[in-house]
Amino acid sequence: MFLHIAMLIKDAPDQSLRPSFCRCLLNVFLIALLGMNVPAAQAQDLQIFTEDWPPISFGSGNKAEGMAVEVVQALQAHIGSTQPIQVVPWARGYKALLEEPNTLLFTVGRSEEREKLMVLLGPIALSTTSLYTRKGNAARLQSLGDEIQKLKVGAYRSSIFADTARKKGFQNIEQAPTPQVIANMLLAKRFDLWVEGSLVVSSVLKDIGHNADEVEKVKVLDSLELYLAFSSQTPATTIKIWEDALRWLKKDGQFARIHQKWLPNEPPPMAVIRLDPPGKP
Repeated sequence: MFLHIAMLIKDAPDQSLRPSFCRCLLNVFLIALLGMNVPAAQAQDLQIFTEDWPPISFGSGNKAEGMAVEVVQALQAHIGSTQPIQVVPWARGYKALLEEPNTLLFTVGRSEEREKLMVLLGPIALSTTSLYTRKGNAARLQSLGDEIQKLKVGAYRSSIFADTARKKGFQNIEQAPTPQVIANMLLAKRFDLWVEGSLVVSSVLKDIGHNADEVEKVKVLDSLELYLAFSSQTPATTIKIWEDALRWLKKDGQFARIHQKWLPNEPPPMAVIRLDPPGKP
């Protein structure tokens, strides 16, 4: 563009008007520059991970799908990011989030421990952490009172659900790589309690060929906010670009439409919260 402007100035028909002509062309150039997608040029490329946790996120053939996936894709379109979203086991994505720079993992449940380890941006969904059992078994388990804490609980490995159960006094926790494996183990009577996020229980059961009415809720352990999480080594300027994009997405109405599509019975969280670990510049 600079070369084109120089050629236009050189070829100006009236050289006495060259200064004014030059200023005019430079103004046109500046206006064009302001119209460019400058944030995308400044944003650091990220490796982006999610997990198989329908309907929030899941792999479908060679691509990622789900409510949170559509949210992240809309943010990417706004800022000009073209990085692929990789569906990986939760433990792998979480390890990368803690150890590698320029990493985005979603969705991550908010907790005091995680607020110290990563940058959380959201929320993009609201859920509860609850205990489930096979249909017809809840009343018996509820009658146990505090004795229920002695029972084995199935949980998704390295998940916030396993952490929450442990904090609530459950110490005998059996973990597996995916929630689908845990759900199958519950239905096979390997244990009587499954701790999971309320938003995904019906989709996980459907994924393994079962119906939502085959299990019932025993107890709610905690509320849960789900966030996008950036590794602590991610530049603050990059995170700010994503933060501004999320504010735009929620204000524009796209976020609510995506949320309604996937979670029609749940209220979309419209606030935007960014939580930085202590000491991050």
